[in-house]
Amino acid sequence: MESGGGKGRVLVFASGDEKGGGSGFQELVEFSRTNPPVLDAQIVGVISNHPYGGVRRKADALHIPFECWPGPFEAKGYRAFIEKYQPDVVMCSGWLKFVRGLDPAKTVNIHPGPLPQFGGPGLYGHHVHEAVMAAYHRGELTQSAVTMHFVDETAFDHGPIIFQMPVLIRPDDDLVTLAKRVNEKERAWQSHILNLVVHRHIYLSHGQVFYECDKPKRLFF
Repeated sequence: MESGGGKGRVLVFASGDEKGGGSGFQELVEFSRTNPPVLDAQIVGVISNHPYGGVRRKADALHIPFECWPGPFEAKGYRAFIEKYQPDVVMCSGWLKFVRGLDPAKTVNIHPGPLPQFGGPGLYGHHVHEAVMAAYHRGELTQSAVTMHFVDETAFDHGPIIFQMPVLIRPDDDLVTLAKRVNEKERAWQSHILNLVVHRHIYLSHGQVFYECDKPKRLFF
């Protein structure tokens, strides 16, 4: 993990698809290049399971090393990328494959809904928003959320929660308007929270999340 005066190294896993995707990855790169940087780290590469999709196009435009990984998505493959890129933190930003063999304390995922209620196989992207809206109409909840968590191998979208920002559901919301509001919160928070992890203001020890921030001590609402 980064310490002292050097920049931390971040390796991104982002699926996207053949037509698009990769907006979260793009913003991580862009926010690492602001002055001062929101994400004070170097994005050392991005891995996608689509060879010529949106992630590849964004990586090329941003001059970030890109690799296509068609699988199999086993621990050996993940560890090979860690050995090659030597990241301090792995960021799963729209990565739709199960993560195996990585250190949970150095692996972070962002999810567009409340966890653990709306995570698991098949619950990604618009599928999450559909499930949340259905629960809202049944009177089971009044808000969605953006969630970031350390990644373990127990199940999809599982691991100690780092940060959860509520996203209000309004009476006139539909799938599109809710998704837009959640995505705005994702873009606003992903780089900031990841920066705190990279610089160990937030860290995982013995399965528990600790916060050593100058401002709020607790970022899980």
